[in-house]
Amino acid sequence: MRWNKITLVGVGLLGGSLGLALRQRQLAKEIAGYVRRETSIKDCERAGVTDFATTDLLAAVSGADLVVLCTPLAQMKPLVRQMLPALKRGAIVTDVGSVKGSVVRELESLIAKAGAYFVGSHPMAGAEKTGVLAARASLFECAVCVVTPTRKSHRPAVRKVEQLWKSVGGRLLRLTPETHDALVSRSSHLPHVVAATLAATVLDPRNPKDIVTLCATGFRDTTRIASGSPEMWRDIALANRKNIARGLDGYIAELRKFQQALTKSDAQVIAKLFETAKARRDKWCAGCVSPSPE
Repeated sequence: MRWNKITLVGVGLLGGSLGLALRQRQLAKEIAGYVRRETSIKDCERAGVTDFATTDLLAAVSGADLVVLCTPLAQMKPLVRQMLPALKRGAIVTDVGSVKGSVVRELESLIAKAGAYFVGSHPMAGAEKTGVLAARASLFECAVCVVTPTRKSHRPAVRKVEQLWKSVGGRLLRLTPETHDALVSRSSHLPHVVAATLAATVLDPRNPKDIVTLCATGFRDTTRIASGSPEMWRDIALANRKNIARGLDGYIAELRKFQQALTKSDAQVIAKLFETAKARRDKWCAGCVSPSPE
């Protein structure tokens, strides 16, 4: 399907990549972008991700058939409140947030009061690079795109949001908001906490300076995602804190087992961990179809 007007609220890596994908496939007659700073307007023009970008939220949203929230989680509700006067009746609003439970609870009824429809979604795509100048049209190709309808969801709106992600190359998966949050707390959020903690600990300036020289490919690969947006990940951690805390409990328990095996020089337990990890990751990699991040 082709949309008349799509508005991207927040035009960074995800919003910009969606704009490029939509423009490349000619899926909208007009793509508008809302940005917070005047300098970002020039960046949007330079990257070619929108037909126009503005710091005027109401102008950006006015007349849009589809509004995609591409901001950090904590900004979504305030921005939705601000844009309600300009939101067209029957318009569809979705988002790209990494946490769904709180977003759906806060936005579904709020947007319904304006005569529009909210459907939560989360494309499992991204990179450690941030900003619109890092955007690429291929970002969503083969990426799992989760859509999280509720019993209150407008079914035609759900189908249109699913078609949106399918049209830019995504692989669809429907989950409840609660199931989504429980699963991504381990598959996505826990790895980021681990990478961030590892980077902060190993690169602590109080450590011997030669440790930096000895951080090679393995360290770089393991900590790559720690270079993601601190603001975005702060919001994710707070919004999904209960699930992440449970994931950390399990992870810390496994680390303690390994620590005990080291203390006891238990070669069998140590070897078993590495063997199990290799076998499971190799099996997972063999079934992966998502592209590697650039």
